[in-house]
Amino acid sequence: MLRTLSLQLRSAVAGSYVSGTYSIVFVNCPNEQIARDIARYFWNGEIEEATEILLLIKTKTSKVHALSSYIRLVHPFEIPEVFSLPMDQGDVHYFKWLEEGVEED
Repeated sequence: MLRTLSLQLRSAVAGSYVSGTYSIVFVNCPNEQIARDIARYFWNGEIEEATEILLLIKTKTSKVHALSSYIRLVHPFEIPEVFSLPMDQGDVHYFKWLEEGVEED
């Protein structure tokens, strides 16, 4: 708990993001209507309900910063939702395929 408070304080004081401050929550819903009901959120003082398409891009962690910069240039949102999750475990054949498909810097 102290570590969490320390990370949040450091993030707030420095004005920068500290790894581990935010989380992604995956929620299974029985149908689309329930998902829509849960997904309503406040934006600029109003309840927002928007259709968005989730794009998953698999790449090397070393390329995420450059990819984020590119997305900010071409994305229509003022602040696009861009973040990465490390792939810690998976099929060794898939990781080999991914390694062969991603160009080196």
